Amino acid sequence: MSSFERFFEEYMVGVCAENPDPSHDILHVYRVVALAKKLARLENAELRVVVPAAYLHDCVYVSKIDPRRSQASRISADRAVDLLTGWSYPSEFLPGIHHAILAHSFSAKVAAETVEAKVVQDADRLDAMGAVGIFRCFAFSGLAKRPLYSAIDPFCQSRTPDDQSNTLDHFFTKLLSLHERLNTVAAKNEGSLRLKTMKEFLQSLQGELTEN
Repeated sequence: MSSFERFFEEYMVGVCAENPDPSHDILHVYRVVALAKKLARLENAELRVVVPAAYLHDCVYVSKIDPRRSQASRISADRAVDLLTGWSYPSEFLPGIHHAILAHSFSAKVAAETVEAKVVQDADRLDAMGAVGIFRCFAFSGLAKRPLYSAIDPFCQSRTPDDQSNTLDHFFTKLLSLHERLNTVAAKNEGSLRLKTMKEFLQSLQGELTEN
């Protein structure tokens, strides 16, 4: 895999250099690849599918506010197959790679049907959780120029959360329930730890915001 990984990495460094979103930078790619490799070994998934899919899962940058956002994973999946074909990657793995990239996206709502797709989806979702997930959530908040939280009922105790209006609500619309959408046993074990980190953060934050 090492010779092909250089192609994946070099291409993604270029893509991420043009991407203004710090929550989807090259460090995100590296983390997802590392998580995917770990999960693949634990779940006996095919690394020749998992590794390129993990590297190239966002190989076409589509902003979260772009109207094509729900199609972003399909756009990247199609582009990844074109790239891999040009790099003479073994063709028998291309359908599995395409599906894994297509299914990784939360917004695409495509079910992961193979263990490789489940691994890549889990790796990407785990990177949205825990301390790194908190990091990424507020990094995107700055890019989107959204308020950090609502002055009225910031923890959504009596109102419906709306993460388009402020950042903290994103925990209640998505992040705190991501662990329920993990597929593999290995990911669920890691997800429970990351969920605990997020809950502890919110508990500390609530104490600080209400201490006056």
